[in-house]
Amino acid sequence: MRKRWRPILDGGLRASAIDTINAIAAGIQPISERPVSDGADASLARGRAGLAVFYAYLDKAGLTHNAKQTALAYLNDMTDAVVAIRMEPSLYGGFAGGTWSLAHLRDWLLDADDEMTESIDVALRDYLSRQPWRGDYDLISGLVGLGVYALEHMSSPLAFECLGHVVDRLDELAQQTADGIAWFTPPDLLPGWQREECPRGYYNLGLAHGVPGVIAFLGRVCSLENKNARSVSAALRKKARGLLDGAVAWLLAQKLVNQNSVFPCWIAPGLRPTASRVAWCYGDLGIAAALLLAAQCVHESSWEKEALALARNVTTRPPEQSGVKDCGLCHGAAGVGHLFNRLFHESGERLLKDAAVYWFERTLRMRRPGEGVAGFPMLERNPDGAERWVAKRGLLEGETGIALALLAAVTDVDPAWDRMLLVSGDQR
Repeated sequence: MRKRWRPILDGGLRASAIDTINAIAAGIQPISERPVSDGADASLARGRAGLAVFYAYLDKAGLTHNAKQTALAYLNDMTDAVVAIRMEPSLYGGFAGGTWSLAHLRDWLLDADDEMTESIDVALRDYLSRQPWRGDYDLISGLVGLGVYALEHMSSPLAFECLGHVVDRLDELAQQTADGIAWFTPPDLLPGWQREECPRGYYNLGLAHGVPGVIAFLGRVCSLENKNARSVSAALRKKARGLLDGAVAWLLAQKLVNQNSVFPCWIAPGLRPTASRVAWCYGDLGIAAALLLAAQCVHESSWEKEALALARNVTTRPPEQSGVKDCGLCHGAAGVGHLFNRLFHESGERLLKDAAVYWFERTLRMRRPGEGVAGFPMLERNPDGAERWVAKRGLLEGETGIALALLAAVTDVDPAWDRMLLVSGDQR
C-alpha cells in the first residue's frame, strides 16, 4: 500500500503557504462573475471544472468556509456548459475534463449513483471507435487524456469500452523502431512555431504531449486486474503491457550526452536534440514521475531505479538552468515542488522531500503582491514571440494549480487530483 500522505512544510513556511492558499481562494472571482452561456471557460485546465476540484479539496482540508458550496456551484455551471456549448472532446480543454471532475468528486462530493456522465460516455465511445485515428495521441488533447477520464470512471461499463478503444487506437498508431515502440506526431498536428522547427513532425518526449504520458497511462491500465467489479480483459492488459515494454525501451534509448538534461523535448528528423526545462509538461522531472508510476503499477524494479536516478539528477541542476520563470503547475515552481513531493511520497527518499521544500519556498518568494489574482502572474508568450505577464486563475497554468500544490504540502489530504497529471494512480 502507498504510504500515508503527510505534510512536508512546517513552521513559518507552512503559515506562509496557508496564507497564500487562502489569498488565492479569496481572490478568485465568484461564480456569478460570468455565466458559461456567455462564453466563460468551463474546462479542467482553465475554467470551471478545475475550480470545482480546487474548492472540493479546500473543503476536504477544512481550510475555507463554504468551499463545498462553491465547488458544487462550479460543477453545476460546468455541467450547464457541457450541454449548452460546443466543446472539443479532450481532457484539459474539452468536455472530457469536465466529466473527469464529476467522476473524481463523485463519491465524496456528489451522489455515488449520479449518472449525469452517461451521455458523455456514449459520445466518447463512439468517437474513440473511429478508424483510422487522425487526431492527437497525447494527454492534453488526445487519446491518452480520454483514457485518463475512462480510468477515473471505471464504475461505468461505457468507460471500460472507452478504455479498450484508447488502447486499440494507441496500438494502431504505434511505430516499431530499432529502439522500441514510439508514437509520431505529424506536422499537421503541431502548432505553427513547432512546425517551423520540425517541418516533418517529431517524436515528443514530454509527459503532457508525448511518449511518457503513454507510458504512465499504459502502466495504469496494466494494474487494473482484480481492482474493479468488471476486470479488464487479459487480452487488453497483454496488449497494453506489450506497448508499455516497447515504449519504455524506446524512451530510455533517447538519453542525451553532455547536456543539462538527460532527455530532450523531442526527437525530429534532421534536428539535433537539445536539453529540456525542469517541468511537468516537458523534461526529466515529468518523465521521472511518469516512469515511476508505470514501474510501480507493473512492479518493474529496474524502471523504478531509472526513474529515481533521473529525479535525483534533477535535484543537482542549478535553478538558473531549470527554465522556471513563474509558478504554475505546468512548468512553474509550484509544479516542480509538487512533482518532487509526489516522488518523495512514492519513494520515501529524503532528498526528494528536501527538493520539494526548496521549490515551495522558492514559489512563495516569487509571489508579487498586487499582481495576478493573488500575487502570481504568469508569463505568457505572444504569437510574435514577445513575453508578457498576465493574470491566470486556472488549474494548469494559473493560481488555482499553485494553491492545490501548496495545499498538498501543508495537509495530510492525499492530492489524488494529480491523477489528471498522470503522476499518480489508485491507491495500492
